[in-house]
Amino acid sequence: MASTADIKNGVVLNMDGQLWTVIDFQHVKPGKGGAFVRTKVKNVMSGKVVDRTFNAGAKIETETVDRADFQYLYKDGENFVFMDLGNYDQITLVPAAVGDAANFMLENQNVTIALHDGAPLYVELPASVVLEITYTEPGLQGDRSTGGTKPATVETGYQIQVPLFIDQGTKVKVDTRDGSYLGRVND
Repeated sequence: MASTADIKNGVVLNMDGQLWTVIDFQHVKPGKGGAFVRTKVKNVMSGKVVDRTFNAGAKIETETVDRADFQYLYKDGENFVFMDLGNYDQITLVPAAVGDAANFMLENQNVTIALHDGAPLYVELPASVVLEITYTEPGLQGDRSTGGTKPATVETGYQIQVPLFIDQGTKVKVDTRDGSYLGRVND
């Protein structure tokens, strides 16, 4: 058992028999009344995000989650195949376990997989990845670096919004948390 002082981003809590990972937290000390901790937690299996509030000092149940380095190998039908970089064992994950990470993963890319009692829970990617634009409408004369955006498809098949001056074949940095464009990457 732990207390609310142990809450931080990435901690996995066991609430009502389900695993929830802390996305965001805030310790609040109002002028009146007792302090409390406001959290935003994400269900590890379903991906559902909810807000939970705990009184300061309340006992919470945390779970040990191991993180291991894997390499994404290929997609096998609907499922994703990864190789453990420690012992070279292969595991297959269902799309629910991979979640939104599938939008940003390229073959042979290294990822971190969270494991609980040996069972894979979810895939963690770096904060940003570099992807190539495979299709976008050409920019028009007079487009500026500031202003509007246009849709563009990256090499994983995911669609993002990019500035008007970005062309097909350009490598861009993409935020893996929300899919936003972060900038151009020069080779």
